[in-house]
Amino acid sequence: MAEMQQIVLARHCDGPPVPEDFAVETLPLPEPKEGQFRLRHVWNSVDPGTRSRLSGGDSYAAALPLGKPVDGFSVGVVEASEHPDYPVGTKVFCAAGWRTHSIQSGRGFLGKVPEALVPLSAWIGVLGVPGLTAWFGLKETARFKAGDCVLVTSAAGPVGATAGQLAKAWGAARVVGIAGSDEKCRWLTEEAGFDAALNYKTTGDLTAAIHEAMQCGVDVLFDNVGNAMVDRVLPLMSMHGRICVSGQVADYNVAPEARAGIRHTAPFITHRINMQGLVVFDFMKGFPEALGEMAAMLASGRLKAKEERFDGIAAMPEAFCGLFKGENFGRRVVKVGEE
Repeated sequence: MAEMQQIVLARHCDGPPVPEDFAVETLPLPEPKEGQFRLRHVWNSVDPGTRSRLSGGDSYAAALPLGKPVDGFSVGVVEASEHPDYPVGTKVFCAAGWRTHSIQSGRGFLGKVPEALVPLSAWIGVLGVPGLTAWFGLKETARFKAGDCVLVTSAAGPVGATAGQLAKAWGAARVVGIAGSDEKCRWLTEEAGFDAALNYKTTGDLTAAIHEAMQCGVDVLFDNVGNAMVDRVLPLMSMHGRICVSGQVADYNVAPEARAGIRHTAPFITHRINMQGLVVFDFMKGFPEALGEMAAMLASGRLKAKEERFDGIAAMPEAFCGLFKGENFGRRVVKVGEE
């Protein structure tokens, strides 16, 4: 009997996730019914935002029950189909979870991979939710305009790196990134085109360093880290500055009552600061245009992307848990099938 595998939540995460929180299941390979197709996954992603569903409490998405497959994004090839619009051989990206195969109906977050001179894995990276989050977080949530001075946190991650590069491409006066190693900072300035990058682990007075690097003020803070970083930067914001709360990677493993608070609230009044979060799926109507433009930028080399690749579905828990140790440098993807 043909089989598939998937990773399920074995126990709720308490603090940073560990591989033992997950388990591998082997199941019979499902057959598509009328109006469905079976996708053979080639690449799966691991995403920091998934952590918010793994402790048993609801966030912006419902808590994941024990024994259920873990969320994630996938790109693969249709290998069996009862759907007229998705014949065998069609390449598809979707939200299908940590599996080797999935049954799809053609609805939800799902699309055909267009012909483009980019790696297939890019469609769950810079051309997937991370890139889309950067695009719409900057354009819609932060209301970016040419001439803005932009500060990006967790800047070497796939969201932050894309946001900074888009800001430069769209006419930012200055883009500064904050990352966790000298290697990441070098890549941001030498490859991704950031004007400067700060290593928060070795910079003694990070607030002073940000102030020095952002002499133009902070018009846009694109934050992927959490409350402590937002609170640090608030006094440095420019008049009518905008804060996009894109992610909270430093807070995901901390109980809500133990997270840092935001104390520097006066700039919200004195400087008319606007702070807003986003869930990228609010902007789905604009996805095709954004993906088309970013695919062209990636193919031409105007947009740089780094990946860390793992092999085999059993490696997914390890790849995921490493996200919260600062081990990752770029988008982490796991190869679970052949292209």
